[in-house]
Amino acid sequence: MNGLIGLLCLIWGYNWVIMKLANGVFPPVLFAGYRFGVGAAALLLFCLFKKVPLPSRKDLKWFILCGILQTAYFNLAIQISLEDISAGLTSVLTYSMPLWLTLMAHFLIPGEKLTTRKTIGLIAGIIGMFFALDVRLGGSFWAMLLALSSGLAWAVSNVIIKRKLAHCDNLQFTTWQMVAGAAGLFLYSAVFEHGESHWGLMPAVYVGFAGIVASAFAFVLWFHILSRAEAGKASVSLLLVPVIGVLSGVLFLGETLREGTVTGIVFVLIGIWFVNSKKPIRKEERAAG
Repeated sequence: MNGLIGLLCLIWGYNWVIMKLANGVFPPVLFAGYRFGVGAAALLLFCLFKKVPLPSRKDLKWFILCGILQTAYFNLAIQISLEDISAGLTSVLTYSMPLWLTLMAHFLIPGEKLTTRKTIGLIAGIIGMFFALDVRLGGSFWAMLLALSSGLAWAVSNVIIKRKLAHCDNLQFTTWQMVAGAAGLFLYSAVFEHGESHWGLMPAVYVGFAGIVASAFAFVLWFHILSRAEAGKASVSLLLVPVIGVLSGVLFLGETLREGTVTGIVFVLIGIWFVNSKKPIRKEERAAG
């Protein structure tokens, strides 16, 4: 499972580079619509090939709600926030999702109680992100609140998945929530967004990678992980995503790697280790067993 989480973090982390490059040739929300539209189309074709049945009416409402929360609203909140606050601060507030999910899981998901190790690891990971992303506080309070709400919306969606949709086919759910999310993004872009798309070979590559690899494949992978692991532990591992995004910017975009970034990465890794490592069994417990 750790290998799958690592692969997911690499894909989503590198996709920050793709999104940054794509913002130079597409209106940002429209690009998100293209991304999830292509991802949804690829998954629909795969569902057709695999003869995956249509969702039941009972489940469809949850599929649509999750698509609105974690695809449409999540991406809209990020793009709007970026207009008034820095990318680093937006990333940290967005990836507060593990904090909200761990707290919600404690009360709403059986068997996922908040422990001291989880708490220490979570705090260390979030502190590490502040350092790694070289966060500068400031900007619009409402933009910060909006970015924070994107992480909250993602967390709520993950709780719904664990509580209401555990019985669903992973591919079926991923496909139809992405269809709903893409529709919401296209609708918002058509009504509120201005600007032109500049198509060419590389813009098509951006849409292809973000849509097929970072959306269709990556979300199937994430929901597979979420269905088989504790929600809190899996989500805290995603703190690696913005860190990998920073390192990808250094490697592929020539951005500067600061000392604070290295310190932050160490804190994130320590936090993930704390949350995911098993508590040592004491001698008395071993003898009793």
